[in-house]
Amino acid sequence: MLAAVGIVYFVLVVTFGGALAPLTILFSLPFTIIGSLVALWISNEPIKVSAMIGALMLIGIVVPYAIVLIDRVIHQEKEGLSPREALLEAGSTCLRPILMTALATIGALIPLALGVEDGGGGLIYKGLGVTVIGGLISSTLLTLVIVPIIYETFMKPRKRKVKR
Repeated sequence: MLAAVGIVYFVLVVTFGGALAPLTILFSLPFTIIGSLVALWISNEPIKVSAMIGALMLIGIVVPYAIVLIDRVIHQEKEGLSPREALLEAGSTCLRPILMTALATIGALIPLALGVEDGGGGLIYKGLGVTVIGGLISSTLLTLVIVPIIYETFMKPRKRKVKR
């Protein structure tokens, strides 16, 4: 999982051309762990290999939500908006697509999380479904709140230097 996070961070640094924006994007990942563990606890599901695979999947599922949000913020700042105005505009613009994709993914994983499968393997992958659903719920909601706060906090010192 650390290798996956490292690779994602490297790709983001190369894509964004800096280290701060990708770092704020990666702040969405701890919320996946919190939501996953809470969901596993609520469903009384043990941490198995399938749950760990679900946690690994979450790295690839959750990061794009923060990427979409921060990329929109950066584009709005280039058009002349202040960081706070850009965050508010990006939040209102990106809210609907982020929620729609998260809800679609959650809906698709509900049968897996309930263990509903004809082949008998449903119980094996139940942990995967529960992990991904729990992580997706918490990280989606917290990404829309915490990532903009962290972005503004990290970018304030940088914006002051640019103004001088």
